[in-house]
Amino acid sequence: MLSTHNHIKYLSAALLLITVIAYSGCKDPGKAKEKHLISFKEYNGINYSEVARRQKNGLSFNEYGYQLEPQWKMKFVSDDSVSIFSPTKNTFINFPLTRGYDSIFNAARSWLKIKKISKDSIVMEILQAKGDSLDIAGSKVYMLFYADNYVKNVLHTDTSILRRPSRKDTLFVKGLVAKANSNIAKAFSARQPVQLISKSSQITVKQKITPPDISNNFDSSDDYLDPNFDITIHKAYKDFYYSFEVCVDDKGRMHYVRPLITFFGEDFKATYIRLSQGIMKSYLQYYFKIVPGSTLGFAHASTIAVHVEGRTTAK
Repeated sequence: MLSTHNHIKYLSAALLLITVIAYSGCKDPGKAKEKHLISFKEYNGINYSEVARRQKNGLSFNEYGYQLEPQWKMKFVSDDSVSIFSPTKNTFINFPLTRGYDSIFNAARSWLKIKKISKDSIVMEILQAKGDSLDIAGSKVYMLFYADNYVKNVLHTDTSILRRPSRKDTLFVKGLVAKANSNIAKAFSARQPVQLISKSSQITVKQKITPPDISNNFDSSDDYLDPNFDITIHKAYKDFYYSFEVCVDDKGRMHYVRPLITFFGEDFKATYIRLSQGIMKSYLQYYFKIVPGSTLGFAHASTIAVHVEGRTTAK
C-alpha cells in the first residue's frame, strides 16, 4: 500500500556499531573525546515523558496519514544506561546507552541527538542510520519531553492532554480529508482504520495486528498505515482465495483498486480481477457493515487490503 511511510520510521532502525572519529584538528584526541561526550549525570533519575513528536514544519502528520506519535517515557540511570517504559510489560526496562560526540547517543535501537536538555525538558532529534554510517545532519524529526514533575507542578496538567494533536495538525488533516473525499485517488491512511463488521455467522473477519514490542520499538503503525483483513466465507459457491486492495470512501462504499498477486499472463490477470471484483460486489458489500476510516474524527477515503477465502463447507 503506502510503502512511502517507511522512510519516516527512523526509530525502528537496527542497532549499528558505529565509530565516530574525533575532530582531526585536535592536538589531544583523548581530551577532545572527553570534552565532547555528553553526560547525563545531572539528569539521572528524572522521569521524562514524551509530549510531542513533530517534523521541522511543526506537523505530526504527513500527507500519507502517518502520525508521529509521542510514546516514550524514560529516565537516565547513568551515562551508560537508560530506563524506557514498555507499554506491553507495563514497566520500565533498562537499556545500554552508548554515547557519541556532539550530543549523540544510542539507546533502545535508536540513534538520537540532544538539542536541548534541562531538568524540566528535553528536545531530541531522531538520527537516520544509512547502511553502516549515521547521518548526523538529522532527520528533522524532533521529540519533546517534559519532566513528570514539571507537568504536574508547573504546568498543572497531564501528558495525555499535552499529547493531543495541535490546531495546525487539525487544519492540515482537514485539508487532506477534503481532497480524499472529492477524489478517492487521493485517499490516505486513516488513523482509525476501516472496520468490517460481519452481518452473517457464515462470514468471519480478522484484522492482522502487529504486537508492539522491542523489535519494532513498540511501533504498531503498520496496523493503520497498511490495514490487512483476513476474511473467510463459509458455504461459498466454490472454494477460492483472492487478495486485493480496496478503497473505502467516506460513505463506506467499496471501490476496487488492484489485485495483490503477481501474474504471468494477461488473460489470467483479467480473469482474476473480474472474479475478485465479483467477490467484493457480492459477499463483501452485502454481508458486511462497513465503517469508513477516520482521522481526528473526520471520515475519509482510505485503502485496505483484503485476503478472502471461500469454503464450500459450513462453519
